[in-house]
Amino acid sequence: MDELVLQTFALGPQWQTIDPFLFCAHHDDAYPAGRSDLGPAASLQGRRIGMDFDERDGWNMYHGSVVPGFPQHPHRGFETVTYVRRGIIDHADSLGATARFGRGDVQWLTAGAGIQHCEMFPLLDREADNPLELFQIWLNLPAADKMVDPYFTMFWDASIPRAIQTDAAGRSATITVIAGRLADATPPPPPPDSWASKPHADVAIWHVIAEPDAQVTLPPATPGTIRTLYVFEGGGATVRDTDGDPANGHAVECDNAVVVDGERGLTLTDTGKGYEILVLQGRPIAEPVAQYGPFVMNTRAEIEQAVSDYQRTQFGGWPWPAPDPNHGPSTTRFAVHADGRREDAPAAH
Repeated sequence: MDELVLQTFALGPQWQTIDPFLFCAHHDDAYPAGRSDLGPAASLQGRRIGMDFDERDGWNMYHGSVVPGFPQHPHRGFETVTYVRRGIIDHADSLGATARFGRGDVQWLTAGAGIQHCEMFPLLDREADNPLELFQIWLNLPAADKMVDPYFTMFWDASIPRAIQTDAAGRSATITVIAGRLADATPPPPPPDSWASKPHADVAIWHVIAEPDAQVTLPPATPGTIRTLYVFEGGGATVRDTDGDPANGHAVECDNAVVVDGERGLTLTDTGKGYEILVLQGRPIAEPVAQYGPFVMNTRAEIEQAVSDYQRTQFGGWPWPAPDPNHGPSTTRFAVHADGRREDAPAAH
């Protein structure tokens, strides 16, 4: 292992991450056609409801009993960034906000002092399959911001920039820039209290899709930034120092990740089959982490306080008639914020 690559690890459904990230889950479910109640037109007999990753027949109910997904549950002390490549998510929360998003959209939710929400996966197509693929990334908050007011924002697909790189041979790669500017691609601003909103944090979330044999370059990050490359699709990739010997590359097989020296520019090439890589980078918060399920604080006493606060206040209560509401059969993507403001998804790229 050369000095460019600091660590390697294999990928599973939940990916190992490095501070300031807490974890990343890659959900990839081949749901069948839906019914009128937006659940799967298939028997649920024998499925272990309540399991995050059962993967029977290539899809999961997770904690949903009719519609797949994650009914009402709380969070405190961190953020979720949910990037949906295929399929639809229905969101509802304890602030009274709702959203239907997917097909390239990103929801960025600051849990802060506490929020309840649900994430359901309605199967809208009754004639064909309903594939769902998403990444949910948990980004920590520093101690000073763990008790900020909850906040959520939508990055609609049409507002998320793509950086296109074309190499000398005319082969191209598309990089979806969710956080962290890349060349001329500037993403929408993260929530105001996010670690990603602080310039010195150097947080980036990039999704790279490369054509076979395409060469991709990534600029160096600021000193102290940790950068991790998750190779999750395709034939694998070779990572090398842009300024180094082209012969000194580090091969990364598919379904593996590498932590690299963030201060060095990278050149990525592949094995002729193309690849997809998720890049997560940021300066570490470098504070103690105490976690109990959906609560992430700095000390055990703060975790106990979070549990007590949730039992006492329900983080504002649950204003919906069921723990797993969905937004009906319409395919319209929208968000209604806690103040009543509505926004509809603009036309896609």
